[in-house]
Amino acid sequence: MTSAELALCMSTNPVVVRRTMAGLREAGIVRSTKGAGGGWEMARDLAKVTLMDVYEALGSPRLLALGLGADNPDCLVEVAVNDALADAFAEAEARLVSRFGAVTLAALSQDFHGRLDAHYADHKR
Repeated sequence: MTSAELALCMSTNPVVVRRTMAGLREAGIVRSTKGAGGGWEMARDLAKVTLMDVYEALGSPRLLALGLGADNPDCLVEVAVNDALADAFAEAEARLVSRFGAVTLAALSQDFHGRLDAHYADHKR
């Protein structure tokens, strides 16, 4: 698929897709071809690529949108909240990251195609 096609599917800008895909290309997960009929395609066997591979290829971004505040380190309330929740946030992120290694793109693809087949079957009735 082209960056424009992927962007349309994800409701984002093609530039965002190209930037993201560049990291995946550098990790050898995808490859791109230029010209007519070109676009992005998988470079590795889906069964051998985990969400951990993708996460690392994208620079191991922050996973939890809600996080500990660091706006005012002199605020005693902020310090108390951070102290109370720091371990919980670390444990949640560690658990999520550990799960990434157990999920392959092949498993996600199989799940997606099963859902897609069911969706079309429901709409044919």
